[in-house]
Amino acid sequence: MTRFVEGDERTQSVLFPERLEDWVSEVNPVREVDRFVDELNLKALGFERATAAATGRPGYHPATLLKIYIYGYLNRIASSRRLERECQRNVELIWLTRCLAPDFKTLADFRRDNGPAIRKVCEQFVVLCRKLNLFSEAMVAINGSKFKAVNNRDKNFTTHELKARMAQLEESVARYLEELDRADRQPKQVPRMKVDSLKGKIAKIREQMKELVRIEEQLKQTPDEQISQTDPDARSMATSGRGTGIVGYNVQTAVDTKNHMVVAHDVLNVGHDRTALADMARQAQRAMGKERLLVLADRGYFSGEQILACERDGNAPLVPKPMTSGAGAEGRFDKRDFVYDAKRDAYRCPAGKWAIYRFTREEKGQTLHRYWSSDCGRCRLKDQCTPAPQRKITRWEHEDVLERMQDRLNYLPATSRLQRQTVEHVFGTLKFWMGSAHFLTKRLRNVRTEVSLQVPAYNMERAMKILGVPALLSAMRA
Repeated sequence: MTRFVEGDERTQSVLFPERLEDWVSEVNPVREVDRFVDELNLKALGFERATAAATGRPGYHPATLLKIYIYGYLNRIASSRRLERECQRNVELIWLTRCLAPDFKTLADFRRDNGPAIRKVCEQFVVLCRKLNLFSEAMVAINGSKFKAVNNRDKNFTTHELKARMAQLEESVARYLEELDRADRQPKQVPRMKVDSLKGKIAKIREQMKELVRIEEQLKQTPDEQISQTDPDARSMATSGRGTGIVGYNVQTAVDTKNHMVVAHDVLNVGHDRTALADMARQAQRAMGKERLLVLADRGYFSGEQILACERDGNAPLVPKPMTSGAGAEGRFDKRDFVYDAKRDAYRCPAGKWAIYRFTREEKGQTLHRYWSSDCGRCRLKDQCTPAPQRKITRWEHEDVLERMQDRLNYLPATSRLQRQTVEHVFGTLKFWMGSAHFLTKRLRNVRTEVSLQVPAYNMERAMKILGVPALLSAMRA
């Protein structure tokens, strides 16, 4: 007796139980993945090879490959090579695939070739969550976050960065040439080995400068004057830190404020959110089956056209207006101090005078009305108002939409905090799951597929936390 717990002999006839089923408990999350995929109509969703060909070598059913990927993303295994290894040694995956072990190339090709169908799978899980009343509140928070692409910053070029790199290389060449001149003047004090090294560095830099000249010609032919050499669709994007940035993609999500479930998502390769509000709200409205949504977003989404489009879709946006007024920063009255009277079509200024309508003009596709008062020159508050002869006020033709939204914001002052604590939780979780590399694939279409696998994995995890695995399995069977 060794007085220790001892394992079984490896040479015995039976090591595993007689049934693989005994290794997977009834509340194991892998059963949720299995049940969910089995209930899908993969042919209707658009998966390739959902119907077996009459001739040729038999292939893997799309359901098997989809189960592997959903399980992988649910367990933070996104790499096709890692999934290949896990299929050979992970008991849960062996149970899930019924002892099948596709190679990494088969798995990678499946993810690449079925992007639109995988996105529909994500939508199907959202439909299931809606049936389970997980979206009981008609309120979503929308936000975007920058995720790193498979593209180093040194492999991304913009016009500004190109000029900066050229200047840096020219400075380095001048410094090396100065050292060579000193070596010519004092040959005994500078070793020959260092001279050869300097000449090699100069030759290498000049080759780099020739490459930069070639890239400069390519930049002139691109619409946004930006080139990413590793992932052509990735773009340089600023982040919250001053002077920082990444080369990547802008992931957009619309998140239910009650249970923090992602109801809609998208991936953009632009570094701002100004054009994304209406589309994300529309996707969320359709996914949740609501006629009207309260849509929370931060200042980065403020755009008159987008807010107007939201209202026309029946939604009620809540987007704080950025404080960009130079007058307010300099201690003068800003536009909020001027009260608009719709009946008179005029603004009452802080001095009690009326700024009346003068003319209308078109600017950047918007119809703008201009107002000012004839009493500005005699006003006792002029120094607090404007250094110009008159204080001119501009009003957009749909300014009433923005005023209604501001009234809602005044009535619900805590919306910004609710928006942050709802969406940042989702992005924090996804980035933690994805690790420091973030995306593993290249090109926008493939990155969108990756996100469409991450989102249902996240939603499954949330649903299991809220309802539990047994309740979720029962709902899927129903």
